[in-house]
Amino acid sequence: MIFETHAHYEDEAFDIDREELLDSFLKNGINHVVNVGSEVGTIDKILALAEQYPFVYAAVGIHPSGTAELNEETFAWLKEKAKHEKNLAIGEIGLDYYWDTPDRAIQKKWFERQIELARELNFPMIIHSRDAANDTYSMLKAAKAEEIGAIIHCFGYGVEQARQYLDMDFYLGIGGVVTFTNGKKLKEVVEYAPLEKLVLETDSPYLSPVPNRGKRNNSFNLTYVAQEIARIKQMDYETVLRVTEENAKRFYRLP
Repeated sequence: MIFETHAHYEDEAFDIDREELLDSFLKNGINHVVNVGSEVGTIDKILALAEQYPFVYAAVGIHPSGTAELNEETFAWLKEKAKHEKNLAIGEIGLDYYWDTPDRAIQKKWFERQIELARELNFPMIIHSRDAANDTYSMLKAAKAEEIGAIIHCFGYGVEQARQYLDMDFYLGIGGVVTFTNGKKLKEVVEYAPLEKLVLETDSPYLSPVPNRGKRNNSFNLTYVAQEIARIKQMDYETVLRVTEENAKRFYRLP
């Protein structure tokens, strides 16, 4: 069975066929989906989907690019939403210096606050880090985030950064980029990292793997990600599915 650890099925890209798609997952071997928060306006939508589908869960958090919307009032609201019975994590939270908006100081402030929220509510974290390797790592180390637990979502750095996070007992989220011809750095990370610290993700509707690169992504494409991991690590495809599912259940504290 396939455990999808990171998707955005509330996204408008799925408005035309969302129910049809989600209804088809269980009979096609996708038995868990974690739908992940990004902007304030997505939170109620992801919780509604988690309520509608027994196999869909939520992660409540605000992506760095959405942190300009946060203030004390909205943060208190977010905290209450995170107490939903089907919320499994605080995420996706972190730093994004590629888009570099809002101001880095704002991103850092609300990253720190959401790390504190994860600790307070006893949830693991889903970390977004793009072009912000040093600041992300230093903030997580300063917060003793190894005591909380995290997936580094859509891992995009090299082996040295992977080693730092693996030393913190974090998991690495592996998606479609590992299938790209120019995904050499991620292929090296997958080769280096123990399978027991990898989880499968799509970031749907984004980052479709080869052979569907450029098209809308969905969780069925995780087969291509798992096949590439199996090729790189020279192991059986079914082993990749089994171990990554076990990893995800352990991380999200599911039986």
